[in-house]
Amino acid sequence: MAASQKTTSPKTTITPKIFGTPKIFGTREIRTRGVEQFKKWTGVLQRYQGDRKKETRPCTPSLLNPCDIAKWLAFIKDVAKKPKRQQLEDINAYMNKRRYIVDPKNYGKRDYWATPKQFFNKNGDCEDYAISKYISLLHAGYDPDAMRVVIVQDLNLKVAHGILVVYLDGEALVLDNQIPKVINAKRIRHYKPVYSINKKHWWRHRG
Repeated sequence: MAASQKTTSPKTTITPKIFGTPKIFGTREIRTRGVEQFKKWTGVLQRYQGDRKKETRPCTPSLLNPCDIAKWLAFIKDVAKKPKRQQLEDINAYMNKRRYIVDPKNYGKRDYWATPKQFFNKNGDCEDYAISKYISLLHAGYDPDAMRVVIVQDLNLKVAHGILVVYLDGEALVLDNQIPKVINAKRIRHYKPVYSINKKHWWRHRG
């Protein structure tokens, strides 16, 4: 992850509003419109819409094509029948099996946000796990307003990091490629959130 790009939120002229969702890592959150400023986020969502049109095509597994997308969709169909908390656990574990690889080695770029198809084909780094978990939960029927990709500063490793936070039953639950289990954000002390984002809004974090 490119810390210089991931830890800086763009400027906005929209009047911010403060909302009462569970605080992420104890910060004050300021909700703002204007997600189009986040080009990597809007770009990956647009590219995924193109990929999605081809997801249901028949696939025969081969050495060159293991049919990861078909397997993923079958997995999501099964997961969607389970209780909400179990869905989070299963999807977190499913994606965390992928191999971590940094963007410069993977894509020849300092920072690149991948679609699920790209993630299955090439693996990825922290925000790629978060994005694929986010889209998996959308497939399972989760409310997009109850999820955010969150860019944090890891105070232990002193690097930027991307995670997914899901709001469920009054808790802010963290799905993290560095943590095997889904846990409440209150239990994590070494992350300082910079901004969080979903399809409609982004949030500044203060404190």
